[in-house]
Amino acid sequence: MARIAGVNIPTNKRVLIALQYIHGIGQKSAREIITKVGIEDARRVNQLTDAEVLQIRETIDRDYTVEGDLRRENSMNIKRLMDLACYRGLRHRKGLPVRGQRTHTNARTRKGPAKPIAGKKK
Repeated sequence: MARIAGVNIPTNKRVLIALQYIHGIGQKSAREIITKVGIEDARRVNQLTDAEVLQIRETIDRDYTVEGDLRRENSMNIKRLMDLACYRGLRHRKGLPVRGQRTHTNARTRKGPAKPIAGKKK
């Protein structure tokens, strides 16, 4: 099992798919990494040599922000908005949708399960 950026990537999958298990690497980034290192698409992780895994690891460390650093950066951005008390920060603080979605109905993912209102029987 190869360990890249602190994540154990699955060994029996293609390299393109396995790299996407790392937080911050999607399909486009995985394809860029593969072309930089020079690995063909059909190769699987268990067919990679140690040198190729090392090259992938170095490429990711050098060119991409992934895993803990990316999560920390995102949380710091949200915390900054909340400290500024701007509109988006207030929405984050209240746990409401941030990007202009309606809240009269829907928005259950952000607001949580519906709370019953006393005396609302019909």
